[in-house]
Amino acid sequence: MSDTKVFRIWIKAPADKIWTAITDPEWTAKYAYAAPQFYELKKGGRFYSTATEEMKAYAAAGGFELPETIIDGEVLEAEPPRRLVQTWRMLMDPSTAVEPFTTLTYEIEDSGPGVCRVTITHELTGAPAHSAMVSGSPDAGAEGGGGWAWVLSDLKSLLETGKVMAGS
Repeated sequence: MSDTKVFRIWIKAPADKIWTAITDPEWTAKYAYAAPQFYELKKGGRFYSTATEEMKAYAAAGGFELPETIIDGEVLEAEPPRRLVQTWRMLMDPSTAVEPFTTLTYEIEDSGPGVCRVTITHELTGAPAHSAMVSGSPDAGAEGGGGWAWVLSDLKSLLETGKVMAGS
C-alpha cells in the first residue's frame, strides 16, 4: 500500500534563497524545529540533522535519551535551486526509528514575479509512524507539531518577514 503525502506553499522569495534556507544548516537552525540539517549536495551524499540543546533537555525531562543524530538519510538527486530528492528517517522516536527510510522530494518552481511554489512530496510506504508524524496535528499551534505543513509555513514566514511564527 502506497502512502504519499504532498504539501505545497507559495513563498515570495527567489528560488536560490529558498534552496539555501532548505539546505544550509545556518538557515535550518532558524525555523521549524530549529535542528540544523546538514547536506552533502551530491548523489549518494549524506544527510543528517542533529538534536538541539532544547530537544535534549525536553527528552531528559521526559525520562528518555535522544540520539545526537535525530534524522538521517542520503541525497538521491540535487539540482540547485530547483529539486532535491533524498531518503529520510527520523531516529528521535522509537516508533519511527525502526521503520524503513522514506523518500522526500523538494521542488521549487517559479510561480509569478518574485514568487515560487514549493512542493514537498513525502513517500511513506511501509512507514505509518512517519506518516502520522509528518501529517501533523490539525490542532497544532504556531510553536510546532503541524508536520510538513507547519514547517513550510514557518519557512515562508521567515523568508517573507525575517521572523518565525512563534518568534518575536
